[in-house]
Amino acid sequence: MSVGRPRRFDLDQALDKAMVVFWKHGYEGATLPELTEAMGINRPSLYAAFGNKEELFRRVVERYVSGPASYIQKALAQPIARAAIQQLLDSSIELLTSPGNPGGCLVLQGALVCGATAEPVRQELVAVRAAGLELIHERLKRARREGELPKDVDCADLARFVTAVVHGLSIQAASGATRKQLLRVAEVAMRAWPN
Repeated sequence: MSVGRPRRFDLDQALDKAMVVFWKHGYEGATLPELTEAMGINRPSLYAAFGNKEELFRRVVERYVSGPASYIQKALAQPIARAAIQQLLDSSIELLTSPGNPGGCLVLQGALVCGATAEPVRQELVAVRAAGLELIHERLKRARREGELPKDVDCADLARFVTAVVHGLSIQAASGATRKQLLRVAEVAMRAWPN
């Protein structure tokens, strides 16, 4: 029984490099030559390790959610709901405006619109965004149960508002808004917090 040649590259480093390419160009905009060059591998190695571009993108999104975007779960773990949402906004702004990161959010912009062949990727990102919305919704429902929010607050509406602000921050960052400008947006958004 013959054994294939061992990999000569680090999978985690390769995924991190692919993440930057997808984050910068989106799923369809990222070309295989750009990906293989950034990852420091050839096309056969990419296919052997990841199957195809779509599967590579899925792995990158998983890495993004558990890595750069893990601030969402950390923020929502705060014991006070208002502090959790404030931290969510602040951490989002920190990620979006960090000099080493491409502008915007990979999960939001990776395949917001795309051709028919990339529709499965777009649908997966819709599901990832819906899961984020649900995490916020669950945290706000807990806050209402615990008396931090008035009983008449519609937690679904408030969660969608918070999510819309986070997504808007991403678009603003991708369009060149500064950290200072985005922090002011977050400050205005927090004024809508129910008393």
